[in-house]
Amino acid sequence: MREFGYQRAYDVSGAVALLDGDDEARFLGGGTNLVDLMKTGVERPSRLVDIRELPLNRVESAEDGGLRIGATVTNGDLAAHPEVRRRYPALAQAVLAGASGQLRNMATVGGNLLQRTRCGYFTDVTSPCNKRAPGSGCPAIAGEHHNHAVLGASGHCVATHPSDMGVALAAFDARVSYETAAGAGELPLADFYLPVGETPQLETALPPGALITGVTLPPTATAANSRYRKVRERASYAFAIGSVAAALDVRDGHVHDVRLAFGAVASHPWRAHAAERALTGAPADAAHFAAAADAELAAARPLPDNGYKVTLMRNLVVAVLSELAEEAAR
Repeated sequence: MREFGYQRAYDVSGAVALLDGDDEARFLGGGTNLVDLMKTGVERPSRLVDIRELPLNRVESAEDGGLRIGATVTNGDLAAHPEVRRRYPALAQAVLAGASGQLRNMATVGGNLLQRTRCGYFTDVTSPCNKRAPGSGCPAIAGEHHNHAVLGASGHCVATHPSDMGVALAAFDARVSYETAAGAGELPLADFYLPVGETPQLETALPPGALITGVTLPPTATAANSRYRKVRERASYAFAIGSVAAALDVRDGHVHDVRLAFGAVASHPWRAHAAERALTGAPADAAHFAAAADAELAAARPLPDNGYKVTLMRNLVVAVLSELAEEAAR
């Protein structure tokens, strides 16, 4: 086992200073993904900076009426928060759909956004993997890929992002705040994850040494009528093979506003903009929900063993939006 240093930070500026200039150091939150990767040898940090004592563990109302979620809020506390459950129910549902209760009580919001893919080739250091070892290849393309990407992938990587929480945050236009030695910054979640392209090892747009300090959800009445639905290969704790976060505002039988994001189909939570455009102003019925899903999935490029995801996601969109439309009509 490789030796590594350990330091605990008690304020944000101190945490950032401890990591500044050390490319091999890592922030440690709940450790539910990082420690696993250290055990397999995928991650080999020189030093861990423990941030669990930072004052970033609260969920608060933002000045614009939205909600600000601190980076060290645990997934369990996030899902149980009354304002999250009332105003953004799909977010609470997404968090509860991910991992076990024990893991949710350790995992943090900031760490959830930064978790790495569960692709078997990535986690096996004896296998080639462009994300782990750039230029070595992507064996998943010709190998085991039944739960890999059908949207936004490239010939260099077809891995998917495993977050459930991130899918709901994408649907609600979340913004990610961070701190660096040069000062504070913010990224829309839509810009937070980088496209795969030829550099799958570059996963986020965070500057080097940046510490995520929180996530802000803008105010939106549509979010109150929202749902997260996850399909997995077993009913107990498992990663998704397809998921949808949806919010719907129906007026006079027509779609006034809709938010859609997909999970387990791309290298990042996938905002379904084409489907949203197709639905806005359209009748709120199953036929139009299906047509909107088809508009989004027209860009899908499945591999031989994961084409089922296209049909799965189409059916999932129709089911979730139909349920939301029924609720809106009550």
